[in-house]
Amino acid sequence: MRIVVGVSGGIAAYKAAELVRALQERAYTVQVVMTAHAQEFVRPLTFAALTGQKVITGMFGSTSADETLASAIEHIGVAQQAEALVIAPATADILAKFAHGIADDFLTTLHLAFTGPVVVAPAMNVNMWQHPATQANLETLTRRGVRVVEPGEGYLACGMTGAGRMAEPERIVAAVERALMTGCELEGRTVLITAGPTREPLDPVRYLSNRSSGRMGFALAEEALARGARVVVVAGPTALEPPARAEIVRVETAEQMRQAVLDHLTPANIIIKAAAVADFRPVRRAPTKLKKASAPAALDLEPTPDILAELGRIKGDRVLVGFAAETENLREEALRKLRAKNCDLLVANPVGQPGTGFDSEDNTALLVTASGEVTEFPRGSKRELAARVFDLIHQLQPAHR
Repeated sequence: MRIVVGVSGGIAAYKAAELVRALQERAYTVQVVMTAHAQEFVRPLTFAALTGQKVITGMFGSTSADETLASAIEHIGVAQQAEALVIAPATADILAKFAHGIADDFLTTLHLAFTGPVVVAPAMNVNMWQHPATQANLETLTRRGVRVVEPGEGYLACGMTGAGRMAEPERIVAAVERALMTGCELEGRTVLITAGPTREPLDPVRYLSNRSSGRMGFALAEEALARGARVVVVAGPTALEPPARAEIVRVETAEQMRQAVLDHLTPANIIIKAAAVADFRPVRRAPTKLKKASAPAALDLEPTPDILAELGRIKGDRVLVGFAAETENLREEALRKLRAKNCDLLVANPVGQPGTGFDSEDNTALLVTASGEVTEFPRGSKRELAARVFDLIHQLQPAHR
């Protein structure tokens, strides 16, 4: 199985040699493509010696008419022969070019011609990583199905400390292998996902809600699409752009979410309740704005519909996945909710850890299956957690076919 490793021009380019070795140890044939800037950090001969393959360093490598024609279409041949494209390190520049479809060298042209799984391992200065333009480009790429192996934190070559270190080769290889296993495993199946918060109106301008951004639900949708599924997302109010190929149903309240889920339940093979549904709503909604001077000292509240519990009663042979955010007793609460809601898998997130959970790029979790298996997911991106969730779903599915 052939994998193309694209090396762009960052100080982490030397780590690409370790990645090549790690891929070869798993019996992959590796070919390296280098940008012009990458060659300022590592010589092509290094990768040629490691791989025993031609290292591609430019669009046109010869002067004769026949050879020039072959070089001009070489990116098509490489794209057709490869099973996966891995960019490590992926600089801010290469991410921007990929996101906007720029094709001004061999690597960016190859990216446009390649139809298989793409994995990028960003590496850059922390300020460049956090810049809104870089984050917007990453969101664009993930919506298209590109897998992003988030950089680690630590001391950077520029002298600063923070996020931006290229992920270790083992993490990148794991992402590549997950990508190679996916793409068709959910073909012909429908995944129904809920995402984001709900809002329960108090009056025309106020509501009860929570801090959910919808990022986890959208990450799950991106992963399901990458594995070949038809995806329906019932989304509460969120400012995020949803995955382009998913069917989006917009709702606001818990009751609207419940009805939308039931309306789309019949074709669903897998249901993932990742939305943070408000647990309570006002008994009465004021028709006009409540004035501070005349507002009641206490609000009368009532429970909203328990959508997950209802699905647990009527799911049939579908796989049902629930999410729970907890502030304490994570394992105990996960097991209790798994059984109470009749889930096949429950993902429990600890609330209150800095940089994870609500309105964050990262998450930590315990994943508990109905058979009692408990898997710990240490801090990682929500897309990585989504991949772990679908890996477990894949193991559960034989019992539900």
